Amino acid sequence: MAQLWGGRFTKKTEDAVFEFNASLPFDKRLFEQDIEGSIAHVVMLEKQGILSQEEKDIIVKGLVGIREDVQSGRLAITHEYEDIHSFVETVLTERVGAAGKKLHTGRSRNDQVALDMKLYTRQEVIRTAGGIYELLETLMNLMENHLTTYMPGFTHLQKAQPTTVAHHMGAYFEMFKRDSDRLHDIYRRMNYCPLGSGAFAGTTYPLDRSYTASLMGFEGPALNSMDAVSDRDYIIEFLSALATVMMHLSRFSEEIILWNSNEYRFIELDDAYATGSSIMPQKKNPDIAELIRGKTGRVYGALLAILTTMKGLPLAYNKDMQEDKEATFDAIDTVKQCLYLFNGMLKTMKFNAGTMAASAMNGFTNATDAADYLVNKGVPFRDAHSIIGRLVLYCLSKETGSAGTSPKKISIEELSIEELRTISDVFEEDIYEAVSLKACVEKRLTLGAPGQAAMSEAITLNKKYLATYWIKENNNNNKGDIL
Repeated sequence: MAQLWGGRFTKKTEDAVFEFNASLPFDKRLFEQDIEGSIAHVVMLEKQGILSQEEKDIIVKGLVGIREDVQSGRLAITHEYEDIHSFVETVLTERVGAAGKKLHTGRSRNDQVALDMKLYTRQEVIRTAGGIYELLETLMNLMENHLTTYMPGFTHLQKAQPTTVAHHMGAYFEMFKRDSDRLHDIYRRMNYCPLGSGAFAGTTYPLDRSYTASLMGFEGPALNSMDAVSDRDYIIEFLSALATVMMHLSRFSEEIILWNSNEYRFIELDDAYATGSSIMPQKKNPDIAELIRGKTGRVYGALLAILTTMKGLPLAYNKDMQEDKEATFDAIDTVKQCLYLFNGMLKTMKFNAGTMAASAMNGFTNATDAADYLVNKGVPFRDAHSIIGRLVLYCLSKETGSAGTSPKKISIEELSIEELRTISDVFEEDIYEAVSLKACVEKRLTLGAPGQAAMSEAITLNKKYLATYWIKENNNNNKGDIL
């Protein structure tokens, strides 16, 4: 079939060239955005007197009919068209006649594709933020339900100090909250309409770009037509934000994989979110967490691809920019799927509270509190640090166990007061209460710490954050007033 730009050419495009140049196999995803932008454009053209009301009505009815027929399956988007724009315009003209040929008045495919991609990305920013909101709700519920579920905290993957599941979940709440805020920033920064920029130098038609922008819920028109058609910063920013989301999901997945192992046994994954082995019947594998961890590199790759594509492009539009779509679409799909599955896995995961508490007790996680105990008795901190270090060595020297078995660990609180006083005569009977798991956690009351009072304050603040979550306002407003 003839291309929309075929008037200048005397030879048919080589089939391999057509296939290499065509974008329909992937940009057909932008079908609804192309219809939306075309309707807004035509409504504006009629308002400005460039089209008659009758022409506008014919074109809008035709576009709505195409949209309904594609959505219902009565009309297929077939691959003899170069891109989604030529599909819509050609089918429209076939259906409504000469009026359809006026659809593209005052418009270029450059500003058209820039609009379609921006409309699509804006929608996906909202949807991704929705997935993060659901995950934040799950994390909030876990925080509320596990204020006194004790566990070891780690540095260098070694037990460090006791904390709670609520505190640990709260750390991820903060990460995903930042992810959401990044998406909000991207949404606000990208929400300017490129339509009306033409190929790159605007148009001689008296377009009302502000009106067109308002019809589609944009903050306003993009202020430089050259930048408007060549800007892909919002895609780079979105992919960067998605890569950070995946990094956070991957870190969390790594911990779930560790916690699920026989060596930790901190959690039990629901059967619906685990798989088995084809040869080892005892296995219950954390495949969802592992796949999320693995797919992170895929999203990183999409970000690197668009950065590389854009790095050497002169102004304004270049065909290289067609490469902004496939990797972006894949990254968006990947992140949304990972958020959905991770949230389901987290919701159904069971914590083995006894195992976690025992692990916290058996790793000298109360050593810092023992040192603080001595400081409160008047011992200089550096001396207290040395005393507790010798105490830990003493405990390690008392570990017992037969050959081939794990040694029985001796913790500080299991030592008698006499043994403690052989290291320092400052110890008194109140040492046992001071280094209990509950005391070690509950004494930490500064905002951000794991003590119940501090965690309750953080939960209150985060509930306010969820109550005013930004997509609740923007989700209904990112569409304008068009059909």
